[in-house]
Amino acid sequence: MIIRRPNPKSLCPLLFTILSVFQSQAQEHKLRQWVTQDQLLSELCEAQPTVFQSTSQGRQLPIVIDERQAFQTIDGFGFALTGGSAELIHQMEPDKRSKLLNELFNAEDGIAISAIRLSIGASDLNRFVYTYNDLSGGQSDPKLLNFSLGHDYEHVIPVLKEILHINPKVQIMASPWTAPVWMKAGQQFQGGALRPDCYPVYARYLLRYVEEMEKNGIPIHMITVQNEPLNSRNTPSMPFSVPQMRNFLKDHLLPIFSKYKPTTKIILFDHNCDRPDYPLTLLNDPAISPYVDGSGFHHYGGDIGTMSLVHQARPDKNIYFTEQMVIQSSQSMISNLAYQTERLVIGTMRNWSRNMILWNLAADPNNDPHTDNGGCAICQGALTIDGNQVSRNVAYYVVAHASKFVPPGSVRISSNGPYDKGIDITTDEENADITRVTTVQNSGVLPNVAFLTPEKEIVLIVANSSFYDREVKIQYKGRFSNIKLAAGAVGSYCWKSE
Repeated sequence: MIIRRPNPKSLCPLLFTILSVFQSQAQEHKLRQWVTQDQLLSELCEAQPTVFQSTSQGRQLPIVIDERQAFQTIDGFGFALTGGSAELIHQMEPDKRSKLLNELFNAEDGIAISAIRLSIGASDLNRFVYTYNDLSGGQSDPKLLNFSLGHDYEHVIPVLKEILHINPKVQIMASPWTAPVWMKAGQQFQGGALRPDCYPVYARYLLRYVEEMEKNGIPIHMITVQNEPLNSRNTPSMPFSVPQMRNFLKDHLLPIFSKYKPTTKIILFDHNCDRPDYPLTLLNDPAISPYVDGSGFHHYGGDIGTMSLVHQARPDKNIYFTEQMVIQSSQSMISNLAYQTERLVIGTMRNWSRNMILWNLAADPNNDPHTDNGGCAICQGALTIDGNQVSRNVAYYVVAHASKFVPPGSVRISSNGPYDKGIDITTDEENADITRVTTVQNSGVLPNVAFLTPEKEIVLIVANSSFYDREVKIQYKGRFSNIKLAAGAVGSYCWKSE
């Protein structure tokens, strides 16, 4: 992993440090630690490797790892490569840009980002709004004769090609914010539903996007049908009610994708956790369910446990976490690193998501670029890019603690959480040869999530979201390891599976 101090010009004044200790010939009982301290002007210090011991030390209850209990397979962790992000990155000097992209996407020397979300046309984090078939007022193009990826050739496609050169296996998801205005009621970029008579041409428009990107060497592995279909306030945006979406899917989008692009996954919803009825209603339709892969969620509203609710209702369909903005106030003396890691890495993974994509990769020191009248003016990037100067903000480290250590193909495995029942194992006070075992209603362990990688390594991510330093006890196959984790810190712990 690349170890860096954030640029002092960053909007976030905190000094985060990912500290790595790696034993090149690590034995199975060796545990390696990567810790990000969450302190103002934290000094560099090494997180020392430790070993599993046969006896338990201390009275705190352990995080118990059980790789025999396996859950969902993981597709990846990453960010939205918005048009604004691509613009800032592409305008860097070539050597600086190459160094940054390798830091982000290289699995050996970087943080190994493995998932990207694109906007189909502009999102609200573009400098201006565009689609791939913009016409003068009153005109229409039902045969899509004027379709062109257009402005994507300026920054998005060149940056994507560099990324794919570094990591050809990065998973790419794409989401539309709006159809061309000549297809919409009111003919405005903000709001305005897709006209029913334009359902057929819009389905072909989305298919054409996938085909044209593939011609440029960019595979689109999945699309969400509409970004935030219940939000008409962004510029651009397009509301899509459940009845409208049902008709569009059944009669237009699913038939054409099933015929021409059957390997491109179709993801429903792509909005907040407060409306599970939206995807479940569509999944209940037998003309839709067989042809969609699953549902995507944001966490600007509702409870993250909604994803588990949808999984329980339809365990045959996948869950994805497709967007969340993470910002850090420049006035704060501490960051929200542990809180956001608990919420977005641990929370999404323990609620069945196959991925985690945050919003967004990069912005400038003024949180630009974004559209006017509905663009996000507070959306700080994981990176703040000022020319060739790059600062790394809290979202960068939230993703890094997962992406670096949990590659695609990993599987979430069992580990007990704070409110699960715990087991207290003690030695009898009068007879040291007797072991006493009692159950405790709440284990009280720190928030965590565990994985088994394709290389048969176990990865445990722990967030100390409390206000005081804690000791973390890890139990694996009857052996124990005790680790100290400072208040607000996040740790990723790795060891070989046995």
